[in-house]
Amino acid sequence: MSTNTPDPHPTSLEELRNALRGFAAARDWDQFHSPKNLAIALSVEAAELLQHFQWTPEAESTTLNRDQQAQVREEVADVFLYLVRLADKLGIDLMSAAADKIELNSAKYPIEKVRGSSKKYTEY
Repeated sequence: MSTNTPDPHPTSLEELRNALRGFAAARDWDQFHSPKNLAIALSVEAAELLQHFQWTPEAESTTLNRDQQAQVREEVADVFLYLVRLADKLGIDLMSAAADKIELNSAKYPIEKVRGSSKKYTEY
């Protein structure tokens, strides 16, 4: 894969990471992609995602119209891309980290104690 023309349709996290590396390199943006800057950008994009749901009734948040769905899709992609880029810069294997976190959460939130409850693990 060329760094100037990353695969437009990556099918794995590794391919996506490599596409993002190429995208940033071609634009000489790597100099700006410090973990601090990427974490800030991730937070900003997450806030932009939240704007689409601010003041939206619960029921309406599950039935977005086509335009809303398209806008939310773009924001979700932005959050995901910054997360992948940040993990890459920090040498974090996202799949491994996610699997480890699920295992940790399984211990924190045993089914028999938390099923049907939204309480934090420190509250049960």
